[in-house]
Amino acid sequence: MWEPELTELERRRELAARMGGEERVARQHATGRLTIRERIAALTDGWREVGGLTGRAEYGEAGELKDFTPANVIIGRATIDGRRVVLAGDDFTVRGGAADAAIHEKQVLAERMAGEMRVPLVRLIDGTGGGGSVKQLEDFGRTYVPYNPGWDQVVANMGRIPVVALALGPVAGLGAARLVTSHVSIMVKGLSQVFVAGPAVVEAGMGESVGKEELGGWRAVSAAGAVDLVAELEEEAFALTKQVLGYLPQSAWHTPPITKYAEKSDGEELREIVPRDRRKPYDMRKIMEAVFDDFLELGRRFAPSTITALARLHGHPVAVLASDPRFYGGGMTAQGADKLARFVDLAETFHLPVVHLVDQPGFVIGTAAERAGTIRHGARALAAVYQSTVPWASVLIRRVFGVAGAAHRPHDRYTMRIAWPSGDWGSLPIEGGLEVAFKRLLAEAGEDAERLKAEIAERLEAVRSPFRTAEAFLVEDIVDPAQTRPLLGEWVRDAYAALETGPRSTTRP
Repeated sequence: MWEPELTELERRRELAARMGGEERVARQHATGRLTIRERIAALTDGWREVGGLTGRAEYGEAGELKDFTPANVIIGRATIDGRRVVLAGDDFTVRGGAADAAIHEKQVLAERMAGEMRVPLVRLIDGTGGGGSVKQLEDFGRTYVPYNPGWDQVVANMGRIPVVALALGPVAGLGAARLVTSHVSIMVKGLSQVFVAGPAVVEAGMGESVGKEELGGWRAVSAAGAVDLVAELEEEAFALTKQVLGYLPQSAWHTPPITKYAEKSDGEELREIVPRDRRKPYDMRKIMEAVFDDFLELGRRFAPSTITALARLHGHPVAVLASDPRFYGGGMTAQGADKLARFVDLAETFHLPVVHLVDQPGFVIGTAAERAGTIRHGARALAAVYQSTVPWASVLIRRVFGVAGAAHRPHDRYTMRIAWPSGDWGSLPIEGGLEVAFKRLLAEAGEDAERLKAEIAERLEAVRSPFRTAEAFLVEDIVDPAQTRPLLGEWVRDAYAALETGPRSTTRP
């Protein structure tokens, strides 16, 4: 009875599947990029498109359909590694991913659908995703006051569902804003660039001639912290997406997924990692490899003295904070403070217990640090730590100094805290604080100043033992480093039993 309509439906679906047509699809492939439908097939296990008939149609005099150009955003429900998600992807083969009459409604629906169904959202971004070209002024006969339809949903989703965004081509303007307003952002080396405005607009507006890689390539963007992960190929970006989602719950109303794990060695290698010479650096990631089942570091090229990573501990997803003593001795920079605050917010939003591997000599100092407003950024990081409510465990590996050192845990509630015998803490390191504290005495000593300084340092060294701190119960316990993983494994099971789900109020992109 309805054969004509069903035939017409199938024809329209076939027209939509052409995307921008053979020529533009070939042009997309020539740049080394997959089409949006190829990307969806590579990323998802199953796919159900929503709004596939949306686009611009051309009709003949008799009302028959002559041609059809689909909307350049494709949305739908999907499964990734068996988990339900909502996916929204730009089709660069249709007007370079820029907006048309249907794109706003489809994007908004995808955001609302994911948020209200309480499932993760994946954005595949390839283009501007904004208001289109200035050529449209003649078509419309007018311009408009800029606005971002559905941005309330974009912001709301930061507090209710995991959002992973991938830059899979040149991404500018609103597309770039959609990329970074996510919990984890990913780009592909050489294939994608991210900028507020592209090279042509920069040259016209700023008089600065610059190539797209120099302006928004992976080196510049990852070092600035605008993206969290960089992939070599699109396929790796899809694998990273799956990996990220594996650490996170379906929504803020759920707890993270617990998986099986393989037991590790006895951890004796941990006893040899930290050198006795406090001035010598070591590889913090070797500690992470020994302690956790696995981990995925976020933002490694941004603020490298601060390490943030998603990890599993006895199968339980956790958020890992640490310092890298190979950069500024592990000291906290202004950028590092921002990185820490954002990551703590992520842990809080998705109920990830925090494990903090502490080797914090304090805020980085000097004129550059003061010009960067380090203390203001640092105070914000301290606020994020104290606002957190998730279970928290701190392992004091080496240094814990000053205000930045005080950010190693929220002190106003119960947290697990253990220290290694290499622990070294206080308001200031002896190396920098001795001259200040004994300035007058050393000045009066004249030629004997160096001898006196050595004598004072020897006396102070005698009382700085971490065991003396433990005697006063100013640190809860000092442990054999080899016992770190078993102790944290016991803690994380209790931590998960104490988790409280539901949205939090301290969510910031």
